[in-house]
Amino acid sequence: MKPTQDRQPQSSTNSQPSSLSKSELNLSEKKLAKTFNLNKQKKLFRFGLGIIAGIGSSAIALGYVWYKLEASLPKTIDPVLTYARPETLTIKAADGSLLQETGPVTHEKINLEEVPAILPQAFIASEDRRFYQHDGVDLQGIARATFANLRAGQVVEGGSTISQQLARITFLSQEKSLWRKLKEIIIAHQIDHRFEKPQILESYLNLVYLGSGSYGVADAAWVYFGKSIDELTLSEVATLAGIVPAPSVYSPFTNPELAKQRRNLVLGNMKQQGYITADEAAAAIASPLVTERQQPKYFRRQAHYFTDYIRKELPQYVSPEVLEAGGIIVETTLEPQWQKAAEATIEDGIEQYGKWQKWQQGALVAIDPRTGEIKAMVGGNDFGNNQYNRVTQAQRQPGSTFKTFVYTAAIAAGFSPYKSYLDAEYFVDGYQPKNYQDRYRRSYISLYDALAESINVVALRTMLDIGWNPTIEIAKKMGIESELKPTYSLALGAWEVNLLELTNAYGTLANQGIHQKAYGISRIRDRQGNIIYEANFEPQAAIDEDTAAIMNWMLQGVVNSGTGIPAQIGRPAAGKTGTSDESRDLWFIGYIPQVAAGVWLGNDNNQPTQGTSGTAAELWRKFMLQVVRDLPVEAFPERPSLTNRQPVIEAEALEPKRSYYLRTAESPSYQRTTPSSSEPSSSSSESEGASTTSKPQSTPKPTAPSPTPAPASTPSVTPPKIDKPTEKEPTPRRTRTSPSPALRTRRDWLRERTGR
Repeated sequence: MKPTQDRQPQSSTNSQPSSLSKSELNLSEKKLAKTFNLNKQKKLFRFGLGIIAGIGSSAIALGYVWYKLEASLPKTIDPVLTYARPETLTIKAADGSLLQETGPVTHEKINLEEVPAILPQAFIASEDRRFYQHDGVDLQGIARATFANLRAGQVVEGGSTISQQLARITFLSQEKSLWRKLKEIIIAHQIDHRFEKPQILESYLNLVYLGSGSYGVADAAWVYFGKSIDELTLSEVATLAGIVPAPSVYSPFTNPELAKQRRNLVLGNMKQQGYITADEAAAAIASPLVTERQQPKYFRRQAHYFTDYIRKELPQYVSPEVLEAGGIIVETTLEPQWQKAAEATIEDGIEQYGKWQKWQQGALVAIDPRTGEIKAMVGGNDFGNNQYNRVTQAQRQPGSTFKTFVYTAAIAAGFSPYKSYLDAEYFVDGYQPKNYQDRYRRSYISLYDALAESINVVALRTMLDIGWNPTIEIAKKMGIESELKPTYSLALGAWEVNLLELTNAYGTLANQGIHQKAYGISRIRDRQGNIIYEANFEPQAAIDEDTAAIMNWMLQGVVNSGTGIPAQIGRPAAGKTGTSDESRDLWFIGYIPQVAAGVWLGNDNNQPTQGTSGTAAELWRKFMLQVVRDLPVEAFPERPSLTNRQPVIEAEALEPKRSYYLRTAESPSYQRTTPSSSEPSSSSSESEGASTTSKPQSTPKPTAPSPTPAPASTPSVTPPKIDKPTEKEPTPRRTRTSPSPALRTRRDWLRERTGR
């Protein structure tokens, strides 16, 4: 049997050829080509869109960058000519002279037309040889500087133009970044289009930093060589120009050899550019580099205590932001000649009297009472060691100088200057005001004489009748700003004040009762010279003219025939001496119609002295004799009639729980008591003060004023039987004069002072 063979089934259709026809191939190629072209177009389209989008994005980004750049640029470049660095401050006297400059300030500026030509030529040769050809940015100079520096292996030439450096000084920081460089280029271009070349060069020479604290070429000439600009040699000028690229590196103080190399390089550039001849360059190169170190001009400021006071006053009138921005110019009221006289007075006084009278410090202030302008201020001796200002900061007991306010209140309340009180040992609620050396007239004495002789008992009796409130209110209106409390010792100056406010208050009397606030700043200007503050204090009527005139007459009596005799200056003058407990404070506050001045002497540690207020009066006299030379003699207004005077304030008399006089020591029934006290002490080693030894008192109740306070009797103490005089005008006191201390021995002078 044959094996069965597998058979493949046959298709019902005929088999097709495996290859395509030619027509079919052509059609397929066309389709493929069409598809490829379409894809290519799409890619090109997408690529084009990408390019457009990229360009647009770049444009937007560049626009944003330009916007930010524009926004960061200064709105105006005008400050280029008036620029002052941040935190700089200039303080000027009333006559425009310079008192102080602080911060990175140019102390002395040049006028380009007045300086030797080699000065600007040296800086142009060193920093910007095409200064007069470019428009602020020198691309050719940048390329040349880059090549020269690469070839030398060090910085031998700068790429920034003078305009670019000026832009950096006035508007930009010193950071090294592309952003800062872009702004520098734009601003430099603006500067060149806004200003003339000489203006740009002059401003640059006045602002460029040249090391050792010197800003500007004039300052540098002084700091390095101790010369003015017109005294500099060619070698010295080239040395200054060579410092610019790196002041700390090329300083002739720190690196004299490097400074000499830079000098020689500048001289070579000057010769190459035709500014100097070959012989001049050779001679300058051969010359030694000799320096003479100096502090910047005006570094030693004048009127130290006054300028320090001004700086502390500034925040009241200028914001911190304005102060930080710098360029502030403060015009003050200080008179330089008066200031010199005040400084000499205190310095000589300490040397002449301070050592043997055991006081180490003194202070003086002078004010124009009609305007309130502070004309002189000396806050102490040796500001360098102690900046404590004893005119404005020291709170001290005024002693008998405060009696002026007690008597002013009494006169304003209608009291007559001839109203009399008994001058004898007196107690009120346990408080005893003692006269100098326990000396008492044991008779009645008028207010006029009691003020002239500084009788403590009468001052207290007067305050009891006028009251605490009127006394304090008058003192405040006249210019006392310190706290005053209603205690018996107030009448004798127990509550502390400072010299400025006390002198200013006396100035109210000199100004016929009109108070002007004391001030030292006339106006403040910004860096552009615009006035941003100007003093304008409204005068205040403190007391009426008649009261002021009577008080002026009474205080003239103090100088003419009382404790203020040493203050006589040969023209009408008024004032009052004052001494606190154990002569710790020695005062004289005096005035003429045009000037009020105050003197304080003492120790910062409050130690007792062996001096008297006569010394303060003597120093006041010495100062005033110098400042009144150019002032016309003026008399005070005439004292008004005392008849039928009407009070302008109401007295608020006190009603003590217990007050009495003691019988005289010669009387068999005389008894002496020694109360204790917790009141502020205001005793004196002169007639002005009084020891205040009493126990704490309760506040007495005010009552209606009594024109004649009657002494109260006590079981164990009987008042002396003394007839009270009527209030009639006494025989005028004889004016006494005091010879100069130089004509007397020290012992005679002390005897006269301690004996009033």
